[in-house]
Amino acid sequence: MLNTIPEMRRSVDTAKLAEFMRRVARESKGPGTIYFTGGASMLLWGIRDQTIDVDIKLDPEPKGIFEAIASLKNELELNIELASPEDFIPAPPDWRERSLLIQIIAEIGFYHYDPRMQALAKLERGYEQDVADCAELLKRGIVQAQELRETFSAIRPFLIRFPAIDANEFERKVSLLLSGYEE
Repeated sequence: MLNTIPEMRRSVDTAKLAEFMRRVARESKGPGTIYFTGGASMLLWGIRDQTIDVDIKLDPEPKGIFEAIASLKNELELNIELASPEDFIPAPPDWRERSLLIQIIAEIGFYHYDPRMQALAKLERGYEQDVADCAELLKRGIVQAQELRETFSAIRPFLIRFPAIDANEFERKVSLLLSGYEE
């Protein structure tokens, strides 16, 4: 059998993301937490009108979540990826407490993964859209310049565990972005 090129999924808007939330909560078979990150958070914060992927972290993982995702990704034409900032940069121990509640549906809590970490992960990656997203997070007060700098300082010693990251270059990116926001 030949491998085929996977179908391209459609862009996700707030209505489609809300439908995903309702349906995944209904189809899951137990309590749990879903953290949105990246484009999904930017969409819900009104920073973007659409996104391509819905990046999520499950913690704790709701029973039946993967079965629900398997059917919903096709029915709703979604790209769903298990990805969060801690896959790319070290996470501080308080990331859960710093995550922001979006909504609780049935037994599933939906949260924005810690905005500080989302901003830092985007800055480290450094794509033009990522830097623009970080600037919007600061302009809208979703993250504060001082807390972003403090969080970077807290995770900097642990960057050694991420050999692809140049800590000095990462710090330069943070300083460059924050130069227009700090007093």
